[in-house]
Amino acid sequence: MQYGPDPNAVYPNPSVRTVCFVRPTITRPNIEVGEYTYYSDDRAPDKFEERVTHHYPFLGDKLVIGKFCAIGSGVEFVMNGANHRMNSATTYPFNLFGHGWEKVTPALADLPYKGDTVVGNDVWLGQNVTVLPGVHIGDGAVIGANSVVAKDVPPYCIAAGDPCRVIRKRFCDALIAHLLRIRWWDWDAQKIFENLEVLCNGDLSRIRRLT
Repeated sequence: MQYGPDPNAVYPNPSVRTVCFVRPTITRPNIEVGEYTYYSDDRAPDKFEERVTHHYPFLGDKLVIGKFCAIGSGVEFVMNGANHRMNSATTYPFNLFGHGWEKVTPALADLPYKGDTVVGNDVWLGQNVTVLPGVHIGDGAVIGANSVVAKDVPPYCIAAGDPCRVIRKRFCDALIAHLLRIRWWDWDAQKIFENLEVLCNGDLSRIRRLT
């Protein structure tokens, strides 16, 4: 028996060609995406990597996205390669244009570096969200459409705006702790299948009984 869609299928539902699982489409070694995370786009849902910009291998930064994330159309991850030198009189990147200007090529140590960008599990990113370098978004978080995420977002928080700010927690602290403890996204496919009605039900008291 099959317990849900094939996580290795680009289009898990062949009749819906606007949604695809991201993991099977990844070619860059510095992007890691968990199973069942999907990208929705009317034009090119299988081109998620094009939504990860300024991502240069020599910088070494990674984009890490967990399992079961929902990524809306137009989302962009801006990586560390977008940063310009900030400790000089001008931020203009003269060296990029050659013709002698390369003599002021900055050392990597002179460029701002925010580290890896990490998105947890079961995160929902609304349409046209922009995630800036080095941001960490916790498990179960929801980011409102058109937000610019410049700072970390804690687990199971709803955040929105430009700049993105936490609006409220999704659940009480005890339930959040329980969800982070059981980590349902790490269950095998059969256990998830058998508990779908509980995971998708508004009666949160039933969630508390899951282990």
